[in-house]
Order: sequence, then structure tokens, then C-alpha cells
Amino acid sequence: MSVRHDWYQSETKVVITVMLKNAKEKNYKVEIEKQRVHMTADGYELDLKLFAPILVERSSYKDFPSKVEITLAKEVGTRWDGLEEAVKQKPAIAAPPPIHKKNWDSLAKEVEKAEEADAQSEEALQRLFKKIYSSSSPEVQKAMNKSFSESGGTVLSTNWNEVAKDKVDVKPPEGCEFRKWE
Repeated sequence: MSVRHDWYQSETKVVITVMLKNAKEKNYKVEIEKQRVHMTADGYELDLKLFAPILVERSSYKDFPSKVEITLAKEVGTRWDGLEEAVKQKPAIAAPPPIHKKNWDSLAKEVEKAEEADAQSEEALQRLFKKIYSSSSPEVQKAMNKSFSESGGTVLSTNWNEVAKDKVDVKPPEGCEFRKWE
């Protein structure tokens, strides 16, 4: 039997309306508990686990020719989010990560390319200059310092005989022009 039910609330009560015609003839029965309402009739059953506790002694029900009305007194005068308690869903089990077949040869090539790019980067160049400078004689270190500072960082020479003769000229990279700061 398909029977519809609905509900509304006020600050002090909740009213459940069960649209069951001739409920007396269908032997209806209502049980009201602190947090549960259970109604049966010939071929019909309604079992509700209520959203919040109620006062059983102040609750009641009444049948009409077209419906049964169940009035429940709220224990606490708060608004209910629903008639029944929220069903706590079990957390979904996380799916295992997808299995991807890796082409290890292509990954190795990518790593090699990244290492080559790193070797060509400015950081690698700085490491090279530091290595040359630290393993050089004091004469080569003097040449490197003089050429770099006099040329504004555009020339780096390790030949002291050449650098010692004269001031080192600025030699900007091709396509660039050197300007003095004023």
C-alpha cells in the first residue's frame, strides 16, 4: 500500500500527517517513544527515528476520515533540520591509484636532458669559475679579479701578462651596448 506522509514544525511541536483513509477500519496503531515513532496499519508500516528527542507524555495522535495526525512535543525548542536523524554515511573507501606503466628509458632520457640544461645554466657556470679560481695560482687569481672588475663583469682572463699591461676594456656580449651609469 502506498501511503504518503508529511510533517511541519513549530517552536514547541512537530506534527506528522499520514494520509491514510479510514485508518480505524485498517486497524492502525501508533507507538510514540522518546526518539522514535512507529505506525502500522493493514498493509502499511511507518518507522521514523526522530531528529531530536521528544516528550512522550505530552505527545498524541488522532485519526480523521482521510488521515492520521501525530503531534509530538519537542523536548528542546530548537528547529529541526529534518524529521528523521541524519544518516551517518560511512566514508567511501579510497580507490587505489591508477596503475600506469612507465617507460623507464624515456624517463632516463628526460633526466639526462634536465642535467644537460642544468650544466649549461648560470649556476653551473659559477661553480666552474669558483673551481678554476680556487685551484689557480695567486697570479691567475689576480688576473681574474683585475679583468672582471675593470671590464664591468664582461671579461674574465686568466693571463696575468696580458691583463697587467693595460686597463681591461669593456666587451659587452654581441647585440648589446655598454652604458656608464650617471
